[in-house]
Amino acid sequence: MSQIDTKKIESLVYQLLEAIGEDPNREGLLETPKRIAHMMHEMYAGIQYSNADIAKMHGKTFPVDTNQMVVVKDITCFSNCEHHMALMYNMNISIGYMPKGGVIGLSKIPRIAELCCKRLQLQEKIGEDIAEVISLATGSDDVIVHITACHSCMSARGVKSTDSKTTTLTTKGIFNEDAMIQRFMMLKA
Repeated sequence: MSQIDTKKIESLVYQLLEAIGEDPNREGLLETPKRIAHMMHEMYAGIQYSNADIAKMHGKTFPVDTNQMVVVKDITCFSNCEHHMALMYNMNISIGYMPKGGVIGLSKIPRIAELCCKRLQLQEKIGEDIAEVISLATGSDDVIVHITACHSCMSARGVKSTDSKTTTLTTKGIFNEDAMIQRFMMLKA
């Protein structure tokens, strides 16, 4: 995977400021290229990792003999869409899986979601990536990911629909069955 080139970002932000008619050398903008480069390094940290890398980083399991569904809900994240680099905000993610002899630490689930969100992509892909990482980390093919988010490409530009939200549901394995989806939705509510 590629590394983030902060020096190149600084140069390009400087040029962008000039291109929009700003003076990048004025007092308020002097450090802006450096701040944006630092922000992008943080916001896009997930680009440098594959889903398998993330699973390996956060996939320590603890042996458990259970058939209980594990659900972590109300994980807050943000991301940027690949079409406009526009912010996906007020993102609420709920993740469930059926353990197969072991569970991962609960704190690992939000960490996985956050790192999967730190890429340029579509909301649908975020759900698929999270489901794949959870599956790789837990060894379970039974995973479900529910995401609701606002998209600034719809609220701040274009149609300017400020109250609309987008919801996606990614299902794998047993969660392709309606009864299991309903059970998960009741638990995540």
